[in-house]
Amino acid sequence: MLWTVISVVVLALIAVGSVAVALRLDDSDELPPGIPPQPAAIAVNPQIKTVSANAPEPTPVGVRSEIAQAVRDPALGQFTGQISDALTGATLWSDGPTQPRVPASNAKILTASAALLALPHEKRLTTTVVVGADGQVILKGAGDPTLSAQPRGADTFYTNAPRIADLAAQIRKAGVPVTSVAVDTSAFSGPTMDSTWDKRDIAGGDITPIESLIADGGRIEPLDEYSPRVPNPAVTSGEALAKALGVNAPVTEQTAPGGAQAVASVTSAPLVTRVNDMLRYSDNVLAEALSVELSAAKGGPASLAGGVAAVKNTLTERGFDMSMVTLHDASGLSYANKVPATLLDKLMAGASGPSQPLMRPMLDGLPVAAGTGTLADRFDPTSNPGAGWVRAKTGTLTGVSSLTGIVQTIDGRVLSFALMSGGTSPADARPALDNVAGELRECGCR
Repeated sequence: MLWTVISVVVLALIAVGSVAVALRLDDSDELPPGIPPQPAAIAVNPQIKTVSANAPEPTPVGVRSEIAQAVRDPALGQFTGQISDALTGATLWSDGPTQPRVPASNAKILTASAALLALPHEKRLTTTVVVGADGQVILKGAGDPTLSAQPRGADTFYTNAPRIADLAAQIRKAGVPVTSVAVDTSAFSGPTMDSTWDKRDIAGGDITPIESLIADGGRIEPLDEYSPRVPNPAVTSGEALAKALGVNAPVTEQTAPGGAQAVASVTSAPLVTRVNDMLRYSDNVLAEALSVELSAAKGGPASLAGGVAAVKNTLTERGFDMSMVTLHDASGLSYANKVPATLLDKLMAGASGPSQPLMRPMLDGLPVAAGTGTLADRFDPTSNPGAGWVRAKTGTLTGVSSLTGIVQTIDGRVLSFALMSGGTSPADARPALDNVAGELRECGCR
């Protein structure tokens, strides 16, 4: 015990002495010899700098030289593509650009472009609850799959998602006695699954039947991007409302009577937010819903087929050549889709250049290489110079890999690109595609 007390006293004396020395040093105007002066505080000035319009203009010869080795990688398999100068729209490199190819999720570039061109960017969807007969309330779908069954305060998968919990709170506040819940899916018509889709993809997490009432994109695990989906999304959404209201009766399907009293409503995030969520996470359900929303807004049928037609017609009306395009869906899930690289590149050049300013907001939704979304685990920063500089939409199916996006070169020039690979494993093809895009980042290209 004596030694312990002595040790504590010695340590205390050392501490007091250290403080005294430190105070003397702090009070002194001069530092002891050999000690460098304290550096000035770092000033943080976060800002977004526009790309200079005077950046050196790349040349086709320069681009070809820069990517010559990367495009010969056997892992690319059957490879086509196109690269353009976003500022001028000039094509700088191409290989089979007009050949229609399976785009996989690069088809979402078409859907996003059409939606942004034809719909108000602040457009929102409103999901409502109306009063039925004998204590029943009817949940009316508006085509918003971002509606969430997550409780208040919990995270949601989609950005600023409306909540079923808020609908329940409004119903209780209105004092409406509820004995049962029904769901109304009459806002959409036609088949809920495209004939070319594989129903096994529901359990696989790629799709859910496209009804006008879907919660959390149909995910069984609301926050898991790759969660299996439910086979009956509208009824599942109704069950979430019934649970929130403490109602145990089975949920039924019923069309709300005309003039029924509305007792609750929630609204989606703006169109731009929903488009960018769709691109960032390559969300098939949201892509299909957006296309149906587009068709209905243009006076067409609120169906999957109507959505596909609306995408094609909108882009044709805006001057894009759709003559070589075959679309069976708006998400890229179908192998029957065929899109040439030249169209994908022109859409991306339009969004990133001066010709299509309405499409520009989708650049914010493109995944960032080694940073966000479906590119978060691609473009190794230790080996690929495109990390952090490439923004691109990915596309992957068995034997199909595609990458469409933009990159700012070291000279400050923005290039658009569409790269399409087929016939090889995506595990091999995707790094090869990333290498091509990464080479463009290093490109002076003059």
